Amino acid sequence: MDENDMDKNDDTSTDRLAEPPADDPRPSGMRTVTSLVLVNTGDGKGKSSAAFGVMLRALSRDWKVAVVQFIKSGDWKVGEEKMGRQLGVDWHALGAGFTWDSDNIDHDIALAQQAWAQAAAIIAAGEHRLVILDELTYLCNWGWLAVDDVVAAIVGRPQHVSIVVTGRDAPQAIIDIADTVTEMKSVKHAYEAGITAKKGIDY
Repeated sequence: MDENDMDKNDDTSTDRLAEPPADDPRPSGMRTVTSLVLVNTGDGKGKSSAAFGVMLRALSRDWKVAVVQFIKSGDWKVGEEKMGRQLGVDWHALGAGFTWDSDNIDHDIALAQQAWAQAAAIIAAGEHRLVILDELTYLCNWGWLAVDDVVAAIVGRPQHVSIVVTGRDAPQAIIDIADTVTEMKSVKHAYEAGITAKKGIDY
C-alpha cells in the first residue's frame, strides 16, 4: 500500500462524504411559543440580511413589522429599506453613520439614546409582532446604552412580540435571554481584497 492508498483509507480524509442522518434529530416534547428572541452576531457578513429574511417571512404571515437601525441613517437608502417600506414595514433608520466619520460623538450618543427610547416604546406598545433591532449590539458594547435596560425591555415585551437583534459581539446578557443565537463566521470577504460594497449584494 503506497502513501496515496493510506490517505484514501484515513477516516479523517476531507474527501469522505457524510452519512445522511438515520435517526430523527428533533428533541422530544416539542411545543409552540407565542414569540421568540433571535440574535445574529459574529464577525461574518449576513447578520442583518438574515434578519431581513425573517422580516419577509413575518410579512408573508400578515404580521406587522418594525425595523429600528441604530447605525445607518435615513440618508443611506439601502435596498432592504426601500422594499420593506413598500411592503408596509415601519422603518426607522435612526443612526448617525460610521463613528469614524463623525465629528461629534456626543451628538451620536444622544441620537443613539433617542433611537433606543423609540425602539423600547415600539416594543412595549405591542402593535408589531416582529421588531428588528439592527446593529444594536454596537451601542451596548460602546457603553452608549445600558445593557440592563435593553434586556429589561426585551424580557418585559408583550408576549406576542418577537425580537431580532443583530450586531457583532452580542453581550452575554442578551445571549442569555435569547431563544436562538447564530454566530456568523467570516471565512473570506471581498472587502479584505479592497472591493467596495456592491449595490444589490451588500445594500
